[in-house]
Amino acid sequence: MIHVPATPIGELSNAWRECVGTGRFSLALRSDYRDSLALAQQEIGFRYIRGHGILGDDVGIHRPYDDAGHRGVLQNFTYIDQVIDTYLELGIKPFLELGFMPEALASGAQTVFWWQGNVTPPRDLSEWAALIRGLLRHLIGRYGIEEVRTWPVEVWNEPNLSVFWSADQDAYHQLYEASAIAVKEVDADLQVGGPSLSPGSDEWWAPFADFVTRRELPVDFVSRHAYTSGPAQHVPLGVYQSLQRPQALLEQFDAPRRHLEGTALAGLPVHITEFNSSYRPDNPVHDTAYNAAYLAPVLAAGGEIVDSMSYWTFSDMFEEAGVPSAIFHGGFGMLTHRQIKKPTFHLYAFMARMGAEVLARGEDHLVTRHDDGRIAVLAWQPVGGSEDEAEPPSHRVRLSVPLPGAAAGGQTARQSAFVMISSVDETEGNAWAAWQEMGRPRSPRARQLDLLHAAAEPMRRHRSVPVEEGRVALDLTLGRHGVSLVEIDPVQDETPPWLDDRRILGRGPYGDSAP
Repeated sequence: MIHVPATPIGELSNAWRECVGTGRFSLALRSDYRDSLALAQQEIGFRYIRGHGILGDDVGIHRPYDDAGHRGVLQNFTYIDQVIDTYLELGIKPFLELGFMPEALASGAQTVFWWQGNVTPPRDLSEWAALIRGLLRHLIGRYGIEEVRTWPVEVWNEPNLSVFWSADQDAYHQLYEASAIAVKEVDADLQVGGPSLSPGSDEWWAPFADFVTRRELPVDFVSRHAYTSGPAQHVPLGVYQSLQRPQALLEQFDAPRRHLEGTALAGLPVHITEFNSSYRPDNPVHDTAYNAAYLAPVLAAGGEIVDSMSYWTFSDMFEEAGVPSAIFHGGFGMLTHRQIKKPTFHLYAFMARMGAEVLARGEDHLVTRHDDGRIAVLAWQPVGGSEDEAEPPSHRVRLSVPLPGAAAGGQTARQSAFVMISSVDETEGNAWAAWQEMGRPRSPRARQLDLLHAAAEPMRRHRSVPVEEGRVALDLTLGRHGVSLVEIDPVQDETPPWLDDRRILGRGPYGDSAP
């Protein structure tokens, strides 16, 4: 049994919920999207939301026109206002990603995704800069300078991949320079950064640091993405992939710090603006309890490395590969369409109920304490990626936990604690498993949806446990790929002395007495 110390070893970082990813910007105009985001905010409470497409043609911000031979540009903010109003009403701020290229400003026709985001450089950098200035000035005018100063501005998305940037690194540097200068021309205290690199291209860091240093360009933060899946093995409407160990995600989180050490960018805030197990929006691993167990140690430790880590994404309202073909289809989201909770959603909801003080960390647990003395424990079955053997059907976690407020020795009455355990695993809190048993209905009927919502809720158990010498002994058995939240409260017994629950059915000492 692991002896958890009573003295905190640190504070739990909020980096795990500082930001969350989303499908393209215009999806927030849909009611199902808004319902899903409202649920995520209610049970988890993210601070920022980041996704592609704020400058896309489906948003309609860049509208050139011809008036008697004179070319002009109307900057149209109708949809942008609606989306950001929705965000702020739900208590979440935009993490602004500048992209993709409006077609009328693009230098080429190359696009990405089913919804055809243009990924070519601007044909006119000065017009691009004017677009950025116009966007930020409008946002400041609508939401106020103090508010917009808190919204980071990220220049582009994964320019190291030709699928997302049709030009080379030098062209990205030029885009960054024009963008960063435009941002600071609007207000010097606005935050701008990049380069939003995908995994596998860390050789971009040194040239980027050298370029912005030589040009004396502003960089307020750096950003990177992290995924650990291997090459896609395609099947109709989906893929299978191998996974590295979860530790590989933490190593990727640490890459910017390592590669920028000794440069002028060393020490800047690091934002992981996308991360997940698989980089594919059609990999069934995202729907599983395995995904939650896989990410549990990442959420528990990632805040020690980076300033934010944005799960990609909060909802399956996501169309990069086309309109999803089934309610469960391997989507990135922690929620399906119609707000069915996946095990990964519960991992995040469990984290939202952890305390601020960290008492212990281990390979299968995180122990925290709230300000009022309550203890919250996150426990999980360690998983090792594709190279390890299959995990056993259960995993045991044994902890001796201090309970503030409980006397240590000399008690005159039996002390106890109330323990609530909420669990998800391969069978509990697992709507994907229920959906399989239903025959995988692609578009569930109303009753099936009700059953899936019910199956998605965690298994909850409670019990009274003794407090001995100011400590509670926890002996947990997690199911396969299990993640559990254990909440421990000291008991103040207020039971009146005349109550005897044995008498409820007349079986107590006076059960045979005449009235």
